[in-house]
Amino acid sequence: MSIFTFKRKIYAKMLEWKSESRGRTALLIEGARRIGKSTIVEEFAKREYETYILIDFNKASEEVKSLFDDLMDLEFIFLRLQAIFHKSLKRRNSVIIFDEVQRCPNARQAIKYLVADGRYDYIETGSLISIKKNTENITIPSEEDRLQMHPMDFEEFRWAMNDEATVPTLNKFFEKRQPLGAAFRTTMRILRLYALVGGMPQAVVEYLETNDLRKVDAIKRKILKLYTEDFLKLDPSGNMSKLFESIPAQLSRGTNRYISSSIIGKVAKSRENSLLQQLEDSRTVNVCYHCDDPNVGMALTKNQDRFKLFVCDTGLFVTLAFWDKNYTENIIYERMLSDKLSANLGYVYENLVAQMLTAKGDNLFYHTWAQDEKHNYEIDFIISRGKKICPIEVKSSGYKTHASLDAFCEKFSERIQDRYLIYTKDLGNSEQVQHIPTCFTLFI
Repeated sequence: MSIFTFKRKIYAKMLEWKSESRGRTALLIEGARRIGKSTIVEEFAKREYETYILIDFNKASEEVKSLFDDLMDLEFIFLRLQAIFHKSLKRRNSVIIFDEVQRCPNARQAIKYLVADGRYDYIETGSLISIKKNTENITIPSEEDRLQMHPMDFEEFRWAMNDEATVPTLNKFFEKRQPLGAAFRTTMRILRLYALVGGMPQAVVEYLETNDLRKVDAIKRKILKLYTEDFLKLDPSGNMSKLFESIPAQLSRGTNRYISSSIIGKVAKSRENSLLQQLEDSRTVNVCYHCDDPNVGMALTKNQDRFKLFVCDTGLFVTLAFWDKNYTENIIYERMLSDKLSANLGYVYENLVAQMLTAKGDNLFYHTWAQDEKHNYEIDFIISRGKKICPIEVKSSGYKTHASLDAFCEKFSERIQDRYLIYTKDLGNSEQVQHIPTCFTLFI
């Protein structure tokens, strides 16, 4: 497999940290495994510093790890690192990278003193779930800024395809509220390609090298198995894995919340909450919580007992949805790519919208309330903008009616800025509800 270094948006945020921090804080980049954390950090070190040392604590020797057991002589630590890695460190122009820092808790604890020393910059990478588990008994450094990294978003995916024109062009159409017209079909096709391949760098590389979606699917299955192995280390009972693997089935049923008991049976509430928290910390899922009183500051009325789960990457979600096959046959991918698969794919688009909103930095909330004794209204997502909120309904079909959105807007009219119906058609005209194609989600 060739070595690809993809352009990632987090790079600009890292530059901002370097300029503003000037060595006063370390930088921790955390996120799910296999999203490209180590690659982008090393690329940043190569470009922005004269020299760097990368310590991969998955591979580091005991000699390297033991250097951080005693911090009385920092000079000795720096000399040994330079000798071991055959690199010279330059005062204020070198960075030391602690890759998978959770594997060496003492190195993470040492950040406080290394930053105070001031000679070099420090960047850490790791999965939050592993960091929490492996650093329970150490002092967490306060001299640390954090950046959350996600799978490649739609624009980063297009950059990987050597296409830097599509997303800026779409943004102009959105700003003018102008239909895409002849470009709509092509645009939706490349969006569906993104949903199928996903934003995991390894899967994107496989697609670029082979143009074979079956081989891409094989890569995604390896990533999913890696996640499952991680879950089993944290929860040998397998319940955590079951909760993750059941996400597509839960969404396809159209229920207004994730029902854990239908997957793992009745367990103590404290245990269920612990499993959910670990899943959320793993960043392999995007959690959408029920907001009991939709308004600015939705976290204040977040209902921890009512939530929906989405897979962090829709490409992984698609593979997980067809996990009962030995592989996801190319015909399934071809039909999905052509928008001709007979199965109801509304839940795929819902996962895609959740991923796109999360990548933009939005926290996910939804809201339900009784329509009558047997039925509920439901708003798929609610985001805040300024002092107002924006309700979102996601449709893959049947877009001419949107009773829940209409009822919500009538009930909370004074709180609403914009109301969106995200669907698989071109931009539509409406006096109140903005009918926008899924590809416009990243601009709202």
